[in-house]
Amino acid sequence: MKKVSKASMATVATAVSLALVAAGCGSSGSGANGSNNSTGNKSGTQTASSGKPVNGGTLTYGTFSDIVTLDPIYIADTASGDAAQFTFAYLYDFDPQGNIVVKPWDLAAAPPQISDDGKTYTIKLKPNAKWSDGKPLTADDIIFTLKTIINPKAGSPGISQYDKIKTMKKIDDHTIQITLKQVYAPFADALAILQPVPEHVLKDVEPSKLQKYAYGTDPSKTVTDGPWVWKTWKQKQYLEFDRNPNYWGPKPHIDKIIYKIYADQNTETQALIKGDIDVDSAIPVEQLSAVQNSKNNRVINKPGPQYEFLAFNFKASNFPGDFDPFTDPKTRQAIYYALDRKAMVKDILKGTGTLMNSPFLPNTWYDVNDQATNFTYDPAKAKQLLKEAGWKKGSDGILEKDGHKFSFELQYNAGNTRREQVASIIQQELKAVGIDCQPKGIDFSAWVDQNLNPGKFQAVLLSWAINTPDPDQESIYSSKYFPPNGQNMGWYKNPETDKLWVDGYSTIDRTKSKQIYGQIAKDFSQDPPYVFLYQYGAPAGYTTRVHWKSQDAPQIGLSYGYLYHVQTWWLSNQ
Repeated sequence: MKKVSKASMATVATAVSLALVAAGCGSSGSGANGSNNSTGNKSGTQTASSGKPVNGGTLTYGTFSDIVTLDPIYIADTASGDAAQFTFAYLYDFDPQGNIVVKPWDLAAAPPQISDDGKTYTIKLKPNAKWSDGKPLTADDIIFTLKTIINPKAGSPGISQYDKIKTMKKIDDHTIQITLKQVYAPFADALAILQPVPEHVLKDVEPSKLQKYAYGTDPSKTVTDGPWVWKTWKQKQYLEFDRNPNYWGPKPHIDKIIYKIYADQNTETQALIKGDIDVDSAIPVEQLSAVQNSKNNRVINKPGPQYEFLAFNFKASNFPGDFDPFTDPKTRQAIYYALDRKAMVKDILKGTGTLMNSPFLPNTWYDVNDQATNFTYDPAKAKQLLKEAGWKKGSDGILEKDGHKFSFELQYNAGNTRREQVASIIQQELKAVGIDCQPKGIDFSAWVDQNLNPGKFQAVLLSWAINTPDPDQESIYSSKYFPPNGQNMGWYKNPETDKLWVDGYSTIDRTKSKQIYGQIAKDFSQDPPYVFLYQYGAPAGYTTRVHWKSQDAPQIGLSYGYLYHVQTWWLSNQ
């Protein structure tokens, strides 16, 4: 048996979540990638705070979207994921470089032990871990959580990370042995980001009814294991978390957390400038200088592991007359050429983003964007491809085919100022080549339940956050994971890439994996599931009353890194 390390494995499953710099005020991410820039005023940047930690006080965390659920089995959006950082413990931690480590607040007592054939994982839990109702947290809870996630009847969006499990064996109350059906290189990191749920609370709920059960939506019925407990949820207004009296880990310094919900990003950031909130994890680029120039705030600004995209839907029933205008790959390639993505990065992101032509992040070990087609802005080429795909201009200037106008609705989450601007540009630039695109902003929490999870939309403007350092995104792009058992919300199907995702994660040889991902990038250029727009950063702002030690400073390049080790932070009254 061996301990997991970056050297021995191409670690990590991509727990992808809806990176709603939308709902989540935030982003999340993979291991170190991109440049590493901190900016701020004289009040400080990412450096450690002086003085000894003090106990007490209330931290107010700002967001512009409400949560959907706090049940980890169903969390698929950043807003819910942010709130879960306060209430749930993980099995393991990541250091700033993306390596698995064990911290005092992690449920595991040691790194996972992995058999020489890479298929068997042994997990040892801390014997003192317990739930907020005082019940012990044991191997039974881990096994119950994993069995539920991989049960298709439960409809968990995280199924692709764990459905390679063959058997699970309870060695004792604090030891579990998991054997996989095959080598799955990202599995160690999939375990790292696991947040278990209590078997004794949920064991009698039918898996098919679990998603609608009160656990995760009713604070009084949501038993957790983290440093704070959920006390109140005033929808569209705020959530409250109090220090967990039964918490088994190091006692957090902060007594209470208020998760305050604003109407949009700009309002949220103004609240930071005024001192009404302490943390803003997604400052709009146009407000960045105002925050930097405010005397009581500091900013950490780095590229994150999230990428924005325009996603097509390939299920005909989402369109009038069951006519899907995106069927022909040439049509999708034409939309690529019709959009000036470079100008979006320059004018909207103010140069803080990087163009992407595939779902593989720049400046990572698996960066294969040079193997994808670089769709430069070329409206003339777009028009030619549309003509080749059979589209003809109608009397009103809008393209038509088989008696159907080329018209579709582009959904995005209301309150996201960046997406509002991008959607408007997409509308204008597509109109110039004869396509009628109608942007529509929707409340995020409603959007997730009613449109994204069931795959009921025509096109969406959204982003994915890759929560671990491995590029496996099978759950998003494989036809094995159509709704509700996965995150392929656009019903994309490509048998060739379906196989390549499996090949990519079935080896621990990174050179081989990168070659496979390069082929996926090429295939996605020929048969695009999305228009990949750019990788982007979400500047995070903190008032100077928030303090941390250097080893616990926010790590914007990591999943939920703007709350990195929040249980160790403390507050002052300054």
